[in-house]
This record gives sequence, C-alpha cells and structure tokens, in this order.
Amino acid sequence: MTAARTPAQVLLESRQRDSQEKRARVISTVDAMKAKGETITFLGVARAASVSNWLVYSAGMREHIEKARMGQAATKAREKTSGSRASAASLATDLELARAELAAVREERDRLKDAVQRHLGQQLHQTGAKELAVRINELQETNKDLEKRLADSEADRRGLQAALQEAQDDLIAAREALRNMMRDQNRPS
Repeated sequence: MTAARTPAQVLLESRQRDSQEKRARVISTVDAMKAKGETITFLGVARAASVSNWLVYSAGMREHIEKARMGQAATKAREKTSGSRASAASLATDLELARAELAAVREERDRLKDAVQRHLGQQLHQTGAKELAVRINELQETNKDLEKRLADSEADRRGLQAALQEAQDDLIAAREALRNMMRDQNRPS
C-alpha cells in the first residue's frame, strides 16, 4: 500500500506538473517561431506561450531563448552578406519601379483602347455610309416603281371614270327612251 499523501505533497506535485507543461509550451513556442521565421523576443515568447515574463527569464528557458535569438541573428547576417535577402531600401526601390511600370502599362492600355475605339468608329462610319448608299438606291428604285404604279393606277382610274360616265349617260338615255316608248304605247291611237 502507498502511504497517504499530504495536501502539501499533492500541491507540490501539481505545481511541478504545471511548471513542466509551461516550460514545454515555451520551448515548443520558440521552435514554432523559429520555423515561421518570426522574430524571437522574450516578451513575444511569453505572450505566444501564455506564460509569465518571469518564466521566460528563468534558468533553462533564458538560455534556450537566447540560443534561438543568436541563431536568428546569424541567419539574418548570412542572408544580408550573401545577398539572398533584400534590404528595405532595395524592396522600396523595387516597389517604386513596379509602380512606375504599372503606370506606364495603364497609360499604354488607355492609349490602345482609344485607338481601337477610333478605328471601330471609322469602320462603323464607313460601313454605315456604304449600307446607307445601298439602302438609298433601293429606296429610289422602290420609289420609281411606286410612281410608275401610281401613274398606271391614275390612267386606269381615268379610264374607269370615263367608262362609268359613258355607262351613266347610256343608262339615262335608255331610261328616257323607255319612258318615251311607254308614253307612246299608252296613248290612244
């Protein structure tokens, strides 16, 4: 059988477990920051691991964090001397050059867009003029045909009016003759 633990022993074991968990969390946070390329600082590690500032400065933790910081500083120095990492001035110059190139490309795009619009307008105008000329010729031909048909219709109308007048005159004469004939028949002889 195990001896009963006193509350002090339980509390001590609990604090030791909590301390080990926090220390492990600090170490894993430092390794994660190193892997991501984030700048490692004591305060940044304490915040990221959700531990007190005192813990990151304690024995064992301080050495681990300082070793990671020195490794980062050496890496940055190597990158700077080898030229594999661009300086802030170089990046600013590249950004300014990219902006100037973008402005030039936009200006060229606008110029080409205007030229295309003008060219299309001229094509539409020329095509429109040709189509209009063809349409005007068609309309003139149709107009001539309609004028001829109108003249023929007018001639037919005049002919029909003359025939109608003649038929009416014949009808009047026939009625008059019929009246005269009936009068002659009704007279005593």
